[in-house]
Amino acid sequence: MITVTGATGTIGRTLVDLLTEAGEEVVAVSRHPRHPRQASAAAPGGSAVRWAEGHVGDAASMRAPLTGASALFIVLGGELNAFGEDPKLLLRAAADAGVERVVLVSSQVSATRPEAPSHARLREFEAAVRTSGLDSTILRPSGFASNALAWADTIRTKRTVFAPFADVALPVVDPADIAAVAAAALRADGIGGAGGHGGAGGHGGRVYELTGPEPVSPRQQAAVISAALDEEVTFVELSREEAHAAMARFMPEEAVAGTLDVLGAPLPAESRVSADVATVLGRPAGGFAGWVGRNLPAFR
Repeated sequence: MITVTGATGTIGRTLVDLLTEAGEEVVAVSRHPRHPRQASAAAPGGSAVRWAEGHVGDAASMRAPLTGASALFIVLGGELNAFGEDPKLLLRAAADAGVERVVLVSSQVSATRPEAPSHARLREFEAAVRTSGLDSTILRPSGFASNALAWADTIRTKRTVFAPFADVALPVVDPADIAAVAAAALRADGIGGAGGHGGAGGHGGRVYELTGPEPVSPRQQAAVISAALDEEVTFVELSREEAHAAMARFMPEEAVAGTLDVLGAPLPAESRVSADVATVLGRPAGGFAGWVGRNLPAFR
């Protein structure tokens, strides 16, 4: 059995589907689980899902969802990037429950900017996972293609994208690829192609940097959405100050500053395309256009 935290989130929803379609038993954990009548549902052609309440910042809430699990997927919600109890408590609860494998979604920035305050919480989780004694895999994705959903409202209502750093290109990753790599690492037999590296089908002890297949700028992303809609979408470049004011309405100050640093002045390592998605999955990483195609209704 595999316990998946953040099961209603951007990565978790897809991961739950991938695992159940592969025949794995899944406990899908969310701070706001589905209605009790939906608490045990099967994906088409797959195994059952049991929904449970809990979150990674409260180890006590995770004890029941971890019972009987052999593997645990950890992803932090936005509010947990800045505070919460010692992550070692969660890893200890997992070990006590008999969990053998852990997959953690961290961030590329944890490695490229090791002193960044915005990612201190993720670095704590990485350290806890590494020292837990469990077979572990750490995923460090770049920025998500799905961050373009922040533009959905103004695209729908004004056919306009407002964003800073118009021509700074980064290799944004499709969250579905993150979920697929996580599924490969979580399954005991490993569904990926990265063999010869230890436990969990060759993924134990690995750190994977996950990016898209090519850098794409905000202006280019707007053009891709425009082409998919077959309608003109105007791009309006914001200053850093304007972007800061907009983001500060829903993000902590240190997260805003850290995000704008990466978006506006990426380090060479943050602009580089990684081969890890292709190595694990045996296929190329999905591009931004593919993500847009699957999510086009959000922009109509």
